[in-house]
Amino acid sequence: NVGSAQVLGETRAATESGAGVCVGRVVAPNQVRVIEIDDAPIAEWRLAREVAPFVVGEICVAGPTATESYFGRPEATALAKIRDGETIWHRMGDVGYLDDAGRLWYAGRKSQRVELADRVLFTAPVEEVLNTHPAVRRTALVRARVGGAFEPVVCVERAPGVATPDAELFAELAALADRHAATKGLARFVVHPAFPVDVRHNAKIGREALAAWAEGRLEVQVPRDCPNPIPISMGRAPVYAGAKGLEFRGGQRLVDPLGPSR
Repeated sequence: NVGSAQVLGETRAATESGAGVCVGRVVAPNQVRVIEIDDAPIAEWRLAREVAPFVVGEICVAGPTATESYFGRPEATALAKIRDGETIWHRMGDVGYLDDAGRLWYAGRKSQRVELADRVLFTAPVEEVLNTHPAVRRTALVRARVGGAFEPVVCVERAPGVATPDAELFAELAALADRHAATKGLARFVVHPAFPVDVRHNAKIGREALAAWAEGRLEVQVPRDCPNPIPISMGRAPVYAGAKGLEFRGGQRLVDPLGPSR
């Protein structure tokens, strides 16, 4: 529970700096705890590990509206329910953290986190930062296979009536990302005309579908007359030398000034 005055006066600025979205304090008799992220079942609460304030983990709730099981779905029940004596803790499938004032902050869906070698990226902190750009309507962080490895990719839906060239927009988004810890280092962006959304809500972004789409857009496309392309630039848009030209991820052809002699 959080009021508009608190959002406008305090938490919105933090959200736009990568803190996630504040959803407020817990309303009794409900309880909320945050545990270390784990994709496996946790049968008993003693096996769960609670995290400290400001550490992102799995959000678990207990209270009169938390059901004991899913009807006829034992596997789903095992993944979502933790028994603590007579209490059942429900694993929401969401990630977030509690601050030192007991407020809950939302960071996204557990299944949509992007794990990197040195950190984990969560959708809400990343997207709320990048959504502040005036040329952006909304963004979606996805995990996509690019050139044989998984990378974080940000899909961008443009604000209506804004005609900023893609290259300029991507450079500005990368600079914006580098100003915040939650987004620092993000460098791969792709424009999507209109995000797929859940038909029930017309708001929940279909990130899985976007990830598959992004992989197709970012796939390295090699000219048929160049079976052995040579990478000559591995920046944000890797460029490959071919017998008759250059191509980069996204499929746009660049003319090679050196022609076929290259």
